[in-house]
Amino acid sequence: MSFHAAAFIATSLDGYIARADGSIDWLTSRAEHAGETGYDEFLASVDTVVLGRNTYQLACGFDTWPYEGKQVEVLSTTLDPETDDRILVHRTLDALIETLNDRGAQRIYTDGAATIQTFLAAGLLNELTITTAPVLLGTGIPLFGPVPSDIPLTHNATRTLKAGFTQSDYTVVR
Repeated sequence: MSFHAAAFIATSLDGYIARADGSIDWLTSRAEHAGETGYDEFLASVDTVVLGRNTYQLACGFDTWPYEGKQVEVLSTTLDPETDDRILVHRTLDALIETLNDRGAQRIYTDGAATIQTFLAAGLLNELTITTAPVLLGTGIPLFGPVPSDIPLTHNATRTLKAGFTQSDYTVVR
């Protein structure tokens, strides 16, 4: 693997990235109060974005396409490959990795719970930045799921943002 994969994502305090219906209203209603999160700098540092279908569909609902100027790859077994000329759809992780390597992708932003879980389980994720919102959802789409074995992490830093948000950075130990 010649690429470096990173996740930069927000969760509720109880570890959910979205409500069960996929809504992130709990985050969008609070995020502006968090102050500078480093997201813009992070996004500027990547050349490729890898999303799952749900995250792609959520991004399509934003006022502007959030990945302008980036190569966007979507890992999905159901999304129509002809759905959007801004993206390339991959049916399997192997096909995605082949494309990333063929394209010479350097720094990849991995987004969405299923995609992050897939990259973690396959040993492809290098770093993880989690911004925690001060809210409990009780149910929803969890950031993490079952893993094939322990995935050790090195904690690099935690910082306090505004409005009760915190952000922690980890390196995945190989």
